[in-house]
Amino acid sequence: MNYLLDSNTFIQAKNSYYHMDVCPGYWDWILHQNDNGEVGSINFVKKELMAHKDNLSSWAQRNERIFDLESDPQTQSAFIKVANYCRALPNTKSGADQEFLKGADPWLIAKAMANGATVVTLESFNPNIWKKITIPNVCAYFNVPCVNTFMLLNQLQARFILDANI
Repeated sequence: MNYLLDSNTFIQAKNSYYHMDVCPGYWDWILHQNDNGEVGSINFVKKELMAHKDNLSSWAQRNERIFDLESDPQTQSAFIKVANYCRALPNTKSGADQEFLKGADPWLIAKAMANGATVVTLESFNPNIWKKITIPNVCAYFNVPCVNTFMLLNQLQARFILDANI
């Protein structure tokens, strides 16, 4: 996959601008782009989505093919680098590394590192943040490309066109 989606890209889309009942084309587009080898995610993200027990968790369950495993040796090796970096970060709030490392985020970055992929997240780069560790900041350190949902849609030239028969 060329682009790996963070949990927040699914959740925010479902809760607001691409609500599943309002814009099913967005969700179909994700599946189509996955079939083309462009867009996917990881199993840890799927687990986060499944915790909500809603229409998004049902969608994730039905479309589990888009969620890759993180057990390959390259991802495991990259995860160790991410974990070591996060544990060694100075000037972060106590426990920020443990909070970051227990979720999907470090695995998403590791998978991107291992596969030369771009991470897609709604988090913003902020070099002055100290209370928590964020995906864009870690991606920047490892030179992993990181974009938001709207940049992804633009880069892949997504088009959601209303059917003229509606």
